[in-house]
Amino acid sequence: MLERLGAVQLDTISVLARSHELIPYARLGPVGRNAIETAYWGNGTYGAFEYWAHAASIIPMADWPLFEFRRRAYRSRGWRWHKVPEGVCDQIRARLRSDGPLTTKELGGAKASSEWWDWSDHKIAIEWLLDIGEAVCVERVGWRRVYDLAERAVPEELRMREPDDDACLTALVARAGRALGVATRGDLADYYRVRQDQVDRVIEATGLVRASVRGWTQPAWADPQALEVPPKGRHMTTLLSPFDSLVWDRARASRVFGFDHRLEAYVPKAKRVHGYFAMPLLAGGRILGRVDPAREGGTLIARQVTFEPWAVRTAPRAETAAASLATALWRAASWVGCDDVRVERIVPDGVDRALLDAALKSAATG
Repeated sequence: MLERLGAVQLDTISVLARSHELIPYARLGPVGRNAIETAYWGNGTYGAFEYWAHAASIIPMADWPLFEFRRRAYRSRGWRWHKVPEGVCDQIRARLRSDGPLTTKELGGAKASSEWWDWSDHKIAIEWLLDIGEAVCVERVGWRRVYDLAERAVPEELRMREPDDDACLTALVARAGRALGVATRGDLADYYRVRQDQVDRVIEATGLVRASVRGWTQPAWADPQALEVPPKGRHMTTLLSPFDSLVWDRARASRVFGFDHRLEAYVPKAKRVHGYFAMPLLAGGRILGRVDPAREGGTLIARQVTFEPWAVRTAPRAETAAASLATALWRAASWVGCDDVRVERIVPDGVDRALLDAALKSAATG
């Protein structure tokens, strides 16, 4: 799955689970959470690393050379967010060489504040070494990054490969096209957070083919394999992390699904419309609405369910939406170890509560 997506975004928020766990859950079903961590980090075999892709992301280790363009840019600039304190990088290198892998706390750089502008000198130094590719995060323990020297954690054949910028960009834009299936130049640029002029520079070399999409005003490019292979498999009924690559680009989610989504975790509570960590409800290849989840003991709570108006406009549609919601809630509850489900509020008003209660009961016993 990680190889197929190319990057899985990380985030500190954990409601049902952390976002990087929700991504495989949405695609593969109730995979054990320990199994997910093992698959990412490989029990010390380092099959993945953490770096800046769409944002802070887990990336297949095989793609290490493709981010040389970004590491090279940081080295050329000389700093990222902070000026690097003189001499501290040498201390960090020595500690990792003698004692690593280590967390920031073990390196002596932890502070009470984790805000990026309030980092200690050791935190600045280790993050700089990560930015330029001398250090690498290959695991997290208790959500703390575990750092090691790249010379020890990254296979030599990958470290020795240093493709030029255009080669890196060509491969990454091609990967973005494969992950998205069909995309505008803005979509392709956003996936790994490159510039649109960089996409323009390499697009012809990616192997992506020109496409037109009904209703899209911008030109598009498609993965040729996606065009050649007929769609197969089944649609998932599931809750999505807001940081899932299926919906992380708000403009694309609106264009593809007619779904306008905004993460409200950082919005003052009184101003939230859909909830703290509203998760899109995917069913039948469409997004029917969103759920703001919470946990209370062994109960999974949907503090607010907001259906898209079209999804509940008629009785048959409302029945389908209720059944999809019930299925998604009970599947999620079972996965995180809850044995009960409760829905507190439904939007819009007028949705038949009895219909939802019946669907929840059916899903619980089914």
